Amino acid sequence: MKSRSLLAAIMGRANTAAALALLLTTGSALAGTATPEQKKACTPDVYRLCAGEIPNVRAIISCLRRQKANLSEACRAVFEP
Repeated sequence: MKSRSLLAAIMGRANTAAALALLLTTGSALAGTATPEQKKACTPDVYRLCAGEIPNVRAIISCLRRQKANLSEACRAVFEP
């Protein structure tokens, strides 16, 4: 049972990482492909503010936009022109 929950946690993290990669490479909030720095800037905010939306990329983007006032400075800069 414990190994099953560990596997689920690992798979959940893999899915989350994939969702974040998609978010920051295909999200309309960004003009082009996200840099590793941009991904690093927004990942904590996704977990902190929008974890319930993972792995739905569109929902994550919408959530981050709704939470703009609560984003870290680094992530806010990713979403600003």
